[in-house]
Parts: sequence; structure tokens; C-alpha cells
Amino acid sequence: MRKIAPFVLFLFVIFLFFYFGMPVLNYGFLQLPLMLLILAVAGMVLFTRFQVSPDAKKVKLISKPNRLFFVLGGVAILYMTILPLLTSTTMFRAEAYQKMIGEVKNGTDLSHHIAPISIDEIRVVDEPLAHLLGEKILGSQPALGSQVELGEFTIQKVNNELYWVAPLLHTGFFKWYKNAEGTPGYVMVSATNERDVRLIQQNAGVPLKIKFQPEAFFGSQIERHVYFSGYESTGLADYQFEIDDTGKPFWVVTTFKKEIGFSGDDASGVLVVDAQTGAIKEFDIANLPLWVDRAQPIRFVREQLDDWGDLVHGYWNFSNENKLTTTEDLTLVYGQDHHSYWYTGLSSVGKEESNVGFVLVDTRTKEAHFYKQSGATEFAAQSSAEGKVQEKGYKASLPIPYIINNIPTYVMTLKDDGGLVKMFAMVAISDYTIVGVGNTMRETLSSFKNVYNMADNKMNPASESNRKTLESVVTRIHSDVKNGNSFYYFTVKDYPNIFVGASQMSNELPVTMEGDSVKISFDLDMEEVIDVSAFDNKNIGKKTP
Repeated sequence: MRKIAPFVLFLFVIFLFFYFGMPVLNYGFLQLPLMLLILAVAGMVLFTRFQVSPDAKKVKLISKPNRLFFVLGGVAILYMTILPLLTSTTMFRAEAYQKMIGEVKNGTDLSHHIAPISIDEIRVVDEPLAHLLGEKILGSQPALGSQVELGEFTIQKVNNELYWVAPLLHTGFFKWYKNAEGTPGYVMVSATNERDVRLIQQNAGVPLKIKFQPEAFFGSQIERHVYFSGYESTGLADYQFEIDDTGKPFWVVTTFKKEIGFSGDDASGVLVVDAQTGAIKEFDIANLPLWVDRAQPIRFVREQLDDWGDLVHGYWNFSNENKLTTTEDLTLVYGQDHHSYWYTGLSSVGKEESNVGFVLVDTRTKEAHFYKQSGATEFAAQSSAEGKVQEKGYKASLPIPYIINNIPTYVMTLKDDGGLVKMFAMVAISDYTIVGVGNTMRETLSSFKNVYNMADNKMNPASESNRKTLESVVTRIHSDVKNGNSFYYFTVKDYPNIFVGASQMSNELPVTMEGDSVKISFDLDMEEVIDVSAFDNKNIGKKTP
């Protein structure tokens, strides 16, 4: 019995390590040698026997562990130290690290990646606000709120509209045991309308049960479920909760390989896991389902971009010649045809306030484009926006880049200490002194255009091609007062859109009437209501015969 017990304990240690540690059994992953080292140490302890004398003054070694355990431990230590040093050290593999991101192409037309959109489609809800709104709707149902909690929100396109989506998760072992069949659904928060918050508990008339999730236990825990479904030798990362266009919930898991010894994590495909049944489908990068927004984890892309900019002239570049560094955390932005991108500014090493450009990396294919445009970093844009309302003490959200009248522009929300959106801000990427703020997105756009026009369009002369001048007759006009400012909405003959202008822009607007002949200038955009940049009433000052 004494001889059997060590073997039983040794097998139990192996079981615990596999079940809870879930080591990747493949070259380049440190879990494998770590497992061997732990097993070697466990074997040395379990198979060493001592005898203590009756008076407890002497300890006698009865049996030694097998020499194999010492060899195994030595091999594991060498595997974890010498091999990574030779195969993965940046000093020796600088060129390989620098090329991990692939070819970074020079961007020429930003509209290919960030499509011009209406202000109604601009993201005004960030992740912290989405969580706040999600907690609010969950709290409105006390019976449910006491049983589950919100998981991490993921932004995604659902039927061509942007939403933050988060699963309902178990709050502990006993809640999981009581509801082992799964939690009842997920929460959707519109990224463009903070009043659109939904608790989804059914799909196609059938109650939802999120059985496989991070807060489940045993075989229902999502990481363990995937690992023991035949992926013990596959690198797995970035478990993201996404729904397809029908509202069916899935976990999207990135599979990856080590490209440079024990380093160089690089995505190779995704696993799409049904959150209710646990069914797994595997896809390579080139054949992802259209509704899957991303396969490239933010950590992989950030590391590869940093290496691309830092190792531009190899490892021994102590003068920092031509070195680039990412400015803030990567931001997810959406373009046309279901394409989404990781966005970040790039600045020269040592120059923190100014960008030399920005880079967009396709979240599915990892195709990268570098736009060489000097301007403000995300942090500088935030500071500029906050400075416009410094008396209110609002804090700016992480800037999202958009194209406003052909101008690359950061758009931010300005929030109070409670995390609620109070105002909005737009800052030109190329010049952070060009700032527009307002209580609504339309006010913000109008303010931004006014500041932009006062700058004589010097920051982007190409935007002049979008300027239109029109002479027509006013068919309808009406005034509105917002936050102490007078705005005049009017229509003209033979043009479908509604125009708006502030009294500060033209003294002739308040006295304009239906039937007056006018000459107006405006920027062509996607808005139904267009801000005019110049207004001239031809009837005012006209001499009567």
C-alpha cells in the first residue's frame, strides 16, 4: 500500500495540472516544460522516503527517487531558459520581430478604410457607459439581477448597426449549480443611441441559455470545454462574445501559433463556439463568417506594431533614428463592407504630443495601412476637448476617428464624474486647436465646421471640392432656440435637403421670409439637415423701382 500511494498521488498531480492548468502541448509554449518541471519536483517529493528515529533526533533516508525525475527536471529548466534565449531573444531575432506585422502599405485614400457617415451613426456610447446602461436595465429586474452579472462588453456590427453586447454570467458556484443549464441571455446597448438598451432573453421565440461561459464550472467553463474538445496542442486566445445577425450567441476564439521560437504570437484562425450547445466550428483567416468582426487580438497587433516601429533599424539603434511608437491604446473603427480596423496614432520616439501619422490594421486579415499625416495624438485631442469646457470639469472619452467633410476628425463624448454623457467634441486630427463642442452631435458638427471654415480650410485644401454654392428661393423657414442660440431651418426650391444656419453666421437669417431669393454655400455630406457656411439674402438691400 505504501508503494502504491505515491503513484496514486503522482497521477492525481498530473490530473490537476491538466484539468486546471490546461497546458498547450506544443513547441514554443512554456506550459509544457513547466508541467514537466512540476511533475519532476512532485516525483522527487512523493518517491523519497525518510525514517525518523523514535526520539526524533535522527532522520534516515530509506529510498531515493528515480534518477529519471532529476533528468526530467534538468531538461525542463534548460527548455525554459536556454532554448528561449537562443530562439526568441529580440537581440538575435530583431528582423523577424520587425516583420511580424507583415507589409505595412502607405495609405492614400482614408475613405477606403473609414467611410464618411451620417452624424446619426457616430459612436456616442463607449464601453464604460455601455456597462453603466447595462447594469441599469439589469437592476430594473431584481429577481434576475440577484442571480447573474454582466460580462465584458464587445462592440460589433449586428445587421449593419453598431452594438455593445455582453453575456449574462453566473455570480458564483452555487448560482451556477442552481442554473447549470445556463444564464438567460445577454444585453445589447446601441453604440449610437444611449436610449437603445435591450435585455435579450429569447432567440426566434426560444429562451436563451448561455451554458458555456467563463464563470461556469467543470465542463461548462468555456476555456476548459474548448481545450478538452481536441485543442490541447493549439494556442487559444481572446474569447470574445459575439452574436450573429439573427441574434444567436457564440464565443469567437482566436487560434494562434508561435512564429519566433517561444514568442511571436500570430493568429491563424478562429473557433466559433455555440454558447448554448458548445458545438465548435473551425475557420481559417481567409474564410471567416461575415458576422465575425475580428480574428486579430488587440494584444497581438499592438505588440507587432510596436516591434515594427521600434526595430526599424534593428536592435542596436541607440540614437532612436526613425523609431516610431504607438500613442494610445488601439481603438476599433468600422469601414465599409463589414470591414473593421484597429486604429492607433504613431509618434516619433521622444515626441509625445504630435503624431507622424496613424495606422489601420484589418481586424480579420491583419492587412496594415500607414497614413503619414502629422497631427495630434489621441491624448492631445482629449486635452484640447476638455480645455474647451474646463469650467465644467468634464472628461473626454477615447477618441474615435471619422471623416467629417473630407477631414480626418476625432469624435469624443464629454462625461461628468458619474460617467454620463453631457456634451460632445470634434477635434481635427491634423490640428488639435480646431475644436468644436456642443450639447448635441448636430451642435458639435456646426461648431466644428465654423471653426474649420475660420481656418480657411488650410488643413485640407482638398475639402474645397465638396463645397457647393446654390442660388434659389426660400420655400419654408422656421426658427428654433437651443441653449440660448437661435437656429433657422429652411428649405429652398428644387433641392431636397433641409438647411440650417445660426444667427451668428448671418444677420440676414432672422429677417428672411418665404419667397426670398438667397445664395447659400454648404459642404456636401450625408446629412439630411445641412449646415450652411455662407448665407446671402438677395432681397435685403435690393432697391425698389
